[in-house]
Amino acid sequence: MINTLNYISPLGDILLVCENEKLIGAWFEGQKYFLDNISGDLVEKEDDILSKTKDWLDRYFDGEKPLINELDLAPKGTSFRREVWKILCEIPYGETTTYKDIASKIAKNRGIEQMSAQAIGGAVGHNPLSIIIPCHRVIASNGKLTGYAAGLDKKIFLLKHENAI
Repeated sequence: MINTLNYISPLGDILLVCENEKLIGAWFEGQKYFLDNISGDLVEKEDDILSKTKDWLDRYFDGEKPLINELDLAPKGTSFRREVWKILCEIPYGETTTYKDIASKIAKNRGIEQMSAQAIGGAVGHNPLSIIIPCHRVIASNGKLTGYAAGLDKKIFLLKHENAI
């Protein structure tokens, strides 16, 4: 069964989704790729992982720095996307990295000369766990704030909230 809970954030509603007591999604209402890779009946029911996620987000928006590993995550995606999302989880609170830097890490991990930053951007954009897997901390090599599936205004808010910009 796939359980959902609507979380009201300072940036708008976020749909929290879990399956088998693991968080599989946290999407802003109306963002690109909303409910991507989710199939089955959705039941609005708050369970333990959704309660923990709600508490995690409350603390985040209150200015605390909750750790990603406090939540049991199981984002659905290709192995390449999951590899990118794992790197996103390593970006410290209040810091940023670039698509190019992530591409270099993936290339090194795979023992290849280079990886496309555009491919990284695609994987980052399909992140199903907004805020929790901090894709908002990824910026362009020239320092510009580009791309965020929930909208650039939300990315700017989150980076300012973390004092990253």
